[in-house]
Amino acid sequence: MTWIVFDYGGVLSLPQPESDADAMARAVGAEPEQFKRGYWEHRLEFDRASLTPHAYWSAVLGRPAAQKEVARLVAMDVASWAYPNRGTVTLLGELLELGCDVALLSNAPVCVGDGLDELPWIAAIGHRFYSGRMGLVKPDREIYEELARGLGADPAEIVFIDDRQENVEGAERAGMTGVQFTDAAALRTALPGVPRA
Repeated sequence: MTWIVFDYGGVLSLPQPESDADAMARAVGAEPEQFKRGYWEHRLEFDRASLTPHAYWSAVLGRPAAQKEVARLVAMDVASWAYPNRGTVTLLGELLELGCDVALLSNAPVCVGDGLDELPWIAAIGHRFYSGRMGLVKPDREIYEELARGLGADPAEIVFIDDRQENVEGAERAGMTGVQFTDAAALRTALPGVPRA
């Protein structure tokens, strides 16, 4: 048995658009470039659930965030990651129709994972692992080991797909087969037994 495990952002979804990040900054009266620096500087700790949404957005803004601001930013953040990569989502649908064992592993805070679970093309994946719910992040080895345990699989039975090289290497160190994502066409040829488009 082989499990095919997808990353989310940059693989199943398009990368966050600059325009969406700018809109988030404007919504709370922040300077866009400073906002984006803070967004990424503190993101991994938010993904790990070391920061609450209030603590994260306050760190991004450099001031205490109001609860209304937090709620608005969470909603806009989820929406900014909800643009499907059509080619990969089509491939995902084909794999599910073929009865392949498919899962998701994403660095995402709990509130973002909750939002992504509402997307029909993500809800179709029966096994979804989000870093915020696990208290672990890629590329640390522990998250891949926890993924394998959650799937009841040997790491050697897992093919892990991610757009970030360091995350692919993390999976490989844990004994999985890593595939670095570039586009859906290349992924289709890299996965054995998948029909060509």
